[in-house]
Amino acid sequence: MTLPIRLAMIYGSNREGRLCDTVADWAAAEVDKSGAFSLLRLDPAGLDLSLRHPSRDDPAVAGLRQAIAAADAFLVVTPEYNRGYPAPLKFMIDCASHEWHAKPVAFVSYGGISGGLRAVEQLRLVFGELHAATIRDCVSFAQAHERFRPDGSLPEGDGAYKAMALLLARLAWWARALRDARQASAYSEVAA
Repeated sequence: MTLPIRLAMIYGSNREGRLCDTVADWAAAEVDKSGAFSLLRLDPAGLDLSLRHPSRDDPAVAGLRQAIAAADAFLVVTPEYNRGYPAPLKFMIDCASHEWHAKPVAFVSYGGISGGLRAVEQLRLVFGELHAATIRDCVSFAQAHERFRPDGSLPEGDGAYKAMALLLARLAWWARALRDARQASAYSEVAA
């Protein structure tokens, strides 16, 4: 029997009235439908985001690092703010280092006309520096406020369903492959 993949879904925004909750809830429902993952949500709304370097002694930061270390894969749900990704997301990423190593990262983005893709391209650079493997596939919601119904659903037949199914299938493949590789030999042996 194959162990379920421990997937950490990371919220990119902590703004009041954020659309991130709607997009993340839709993504979580699709993750549940896939049956391949055990889902944990990591939300910056509960973190102290004061303008300081994240202290590893802070209990919230320690808990976040433990959650990142325990995850086999990540799904980042991010808006695009001013052609980039939000500061709370960067804070969460910077709370850990080796905990990200040799793990796959996928993206669901949203925004205006670009659908958050500029934020995703910048995040690919950040995660590459952390020795994480970003997967090619992405689900992007251009004009996201107009796409989701008031109840948070998308119309049947929306292309996002097919794109998400492909993203999750490929994320699961990478998560299993990299989990097996990490179990065979510690990535720290080559990442020094």
